[in-house]
Amino acid sequence: MTNKIRIGVIFGGRSGEHEVSVRSARSVIDAIDAGKYEIIPVAIAKDGHWLSPAESVALLPAETARQISRKVGGRSESLTIVGDPSREGLVSLRADGGSSSPLPFDVIFPVLHGTYGEDGTIQGLLEMAGVPYVGCGVLASATGMDKVAMKALFEHAGLPVCRYTWLLRSEWEGARERTARRVAREIGYPCFVKPANLGSSVGVSRATDRNSLEAAIDLAARFDRKVIIEEGLDAREIECAVMGNEEPAASLPGEYVVHDERGAFLDYTEKYSDTGHVEFVTPAPLTKALTRRIQSIAVEAFKALDCAGLARVDFFLRRDTKELLLNELNTCPGLTDVSGYPKMWEATGFDFSQVIDRLVELALARHRDKSRNETSI
Repeated sequence: MTNKIRIGVIFGGRSGEHEVSVRSARSVIDAIDAGKYEIIPVAIAKDGHWLSPAESVALLPAETARQISRKVGGRSESLTIVGDPSREGLVSLRADGGSSSPLPFDVIFPVLHGTYGEDGTIQGLLEMAGVPYVGCGVLASATGMDKVAMKALFEHAGLPVCRYTWLLRSEWEGARERTARRVAREIGYPCFVKPANLGSSVGVSRATDRNSLEAAIDLAARFDRKVIIEEGLDAREIECAVMGNEEPAASLPGEYVVHDERGAFLDYTEKYSDTGHVEFVTPAPLTKALTRRIQSIAVEAFKALDCAGLARVDFFLRRDTKELLLNELNTCPGLTDVSGYPKMWEATGFDFSQVIDRLVELALARHRDKSRNETSI
């Protein structure tokens, strides 16, 4: 008999950020207090297949795997979650075609980045299944994933954002010349071109002229049907971590500091490789007044999207005008050993284990609150 909270860590997934998700899962599992929680890892392969706990452990680094392999034992059956709350969420799929529910969870920790993970899809499945889960709900996840919808909500809330425009892949493929002229007219050069629904700088590139703009849009359109183009700014890149439900709190901000011009563009490699070109500094060297303003806007952005649990809010601080601009909000921020979210809370006085405890508390509290809703008349 155990009083431990059974927590399912779902990671991997059908996304260009699959590898980042595996790294985040490792950090979460390593930081979880094994005295409080029973950890069951559930990985989703790149093709969308849900793996057994034993197969999921095999994707993790050896040291992390050793911590939990003896607990999942030889569970080799494939698992999935069905939208039937009577099945307690996680269902085993047996080779004979039958099914069972061997692993009811107290809470799910989705450590999934990008499409099919932080875009509202897994959150909708967990809502249907009636399982408590860490992080934002369907609406916040979907709007937080779509950079165009996100910026529209920020503007509606009166929050400062940089100039941007967007286009559909079909529009680009049908009228490249006209669309390129429009982007150059509305945004100009330099500019940054991004898939609207992806993170970790996957598919992102900097355009400085017509040729590089076309190449950048072609690249972004490989990853999403919607592409966003933002003005290029000479600015400091500031981040702030937020945690909470109805009364969120903000951490001390952090900053990406460039030590080498090769790291001037914070791409996927610079974020997740130890190149030495870029350093994430916590707390960021800011005045107390500016720190408070960043924290205040971060909380406002969190509320504008109706977020819950956690989010990372990214800012630009222009070097020329000193203007502070809200860039974007990430509802499932990277939680790897080099990620800013845990580092910012550590600088604020909370280690990662304490952050996980709080996120689990918030997930259970939000589930209890939603369970109060009447579903019949």
